Amino acid sequence: MHKNQHNEMPQDPISQQLPNYSRNVQGEGTVIRSGDGRRVDSMVATETVGPGGPVLIQDGDYLSAMQRFDRERIPERVVHAKGAGAFGYFEVTHDVTRYSMACVFSKVGKKTPIAVRFSSVTVDAGAADTVRDPRGFAVKFYTEDGNWDLVGNNTPIFFIRDPILFPLFIHSQKRNPVTHIKDRNMFWDFATLRPETTHQMMILFSDRGIPDGFRHMNGYGSHTFKLVNEMNEVVYCKFHYKTDQGIKNLSPEDAEKLAGSEPDYALRDLYNAIAGKNFPTWTFYIQVMTLERASKFRWDPLDVTKVWPNVEYPLMPVGKLVLNLNPKNYFTDVEQVSFNPASLIPGIETSFDRMLQGRLFAYSDTALHRLGPNYQQIPVNCPYRVRVANYERDGAMNTTDNQDGAPNYYPNSFRGLRPDPSAARSRSSVSGEIAKYDSKDQDDFSQPALFWNNVLDDEARNRLAKNIGTHLSPATPAIKERAVKMFSKVNEEFGVKIAAAMNMQAKSCL
Repeated sequence: MHKNQHNEMPQDPISQQLPNYSRNVQGEGTVIRSGDGRRVDSMVATETVGPGGPVLIQDGDYLSAMQRFDRERIPERVVHAKGAGAFGYFEVTHDVTRYSMACVFSKVGKKTPIAVRFSSVTVDAGAADTVRDPRGFAVKFYTEDGNWDLVGNNTPIFFIRDPILFPLFIHSQKRNPVTHIKDRNMFWDFATLRPETTHQMMILFSDRGIPDGFRHMNGYGSHTFKLVNEMNEVVYCKFHYKTDQGIKNLSPEDAEKLAGSEPDYALRDLYNAIAGKNFPTWTFYIQVMTLERASKFRWDPLDVTKVWPNVEYPLMPVGKLVLNLNPKNYFTDVEQVSFNPASLIPGIETSFDRMLQGRLFAYSDTALHRLGPNYQQIPVNCPYRVRVANYERDGAMNTTDNQDGAPNYYPNSFRGLRPDPSAARSRSSVSGEIAKYDSKDQDDFSQPALFWNNVLDDEARNRLAKNIGTHLSPATPAIKERAVKMFSKVNEEFGVKIAAAMNMQAKSCL
């Protein structure tokens, strides 16, 4: 065997990042300079009084290195903590201008730069990529009318309807505040007390609950939005992006093995695919419903725990999402990227979906906490195709000209910025008594029943029941009983299968 055959195994692109970098550096590279531009004479020794004496506080290079090191990590995202990102473009393939005047859809063939972040939802930043968890699928469109953020998941629905439940739901999925361990009682106690979770729980514990990387899963805007055309006509809309690589999922057994051997499996897969020019793509669709039909629909079309039937509201192709560029630096391009459902452009508007309304506040608020008041000046978040101009000033880490000497108040007499009435949103009417309306007592089981009866085959039903039963097994008897009753409302056989799976799990632990 030749030496290179024996010692030089083929390397994947992610393993070759540093060698590739060094090949592109001319000469020995540049000298080290501190944050204020000074040349640094040594990076292997601090200033001391003699070789064995105390370290001097005057060593600015040491102080700077430690201060920066202590501040390298910004607060972890409360949800969607671990993720991967990439860049590319969106290309329009079908004309939908009859529905929306949004510049991103203006003509067939138009390309718009995009950034995408994939993520897990409830787990910590150090978790394996192969855990059973929903996946985030957020897209930032850098349009000439400003940024449009389409913030969604790999499922077309969500667990709850009301935003006040969101922090409470997430607490139930996180760690027990005493033991600091994931707690099945917390998990299933909340879920079974809010039966609106049934539909999403079934998807989560189905085969699609563990995607085989990010390239082989769909994405959804999940919420109902509005599209507005040039004539100010409004329709409701749902956004879908279907993987062109095909749906692939991991079995629980394979996922568990990969969690030990390759915890960054999905991140590696995405990076290597793009580096190898095997660019992942998704076909972008919309569903459209008129406001008149929505007012007469058999359930609330703004309910994010439900889907719109494709038979009644077919998917209409719009374009392609293409990812062809890896991040230059993970921290700047992925950790610092921020998405906000309130970042919309004319032609795309929000609906009264309660969860969407709550997210309009939550996302920008968390960005202000994590990244600071000028997070939109960070290059990956900057709407670089337009010049930002407003009456907002100052704040930590302002890196622009701070709008120079322009007036910072309105109205003013000094040729300051003026509003543009043409950017106004469509009008809508509301009426009713102001109160806190609990959305609990709605139809929570008809769509899960359709999922059980029409989407899953017999083997998939058995795997779903086994996955739920195994996960439920450590919970208290009262919670397990409540869970069986809840899933039995979907289908009696479903409840029986879950109970049997719990019994098998209990026997295996004896």
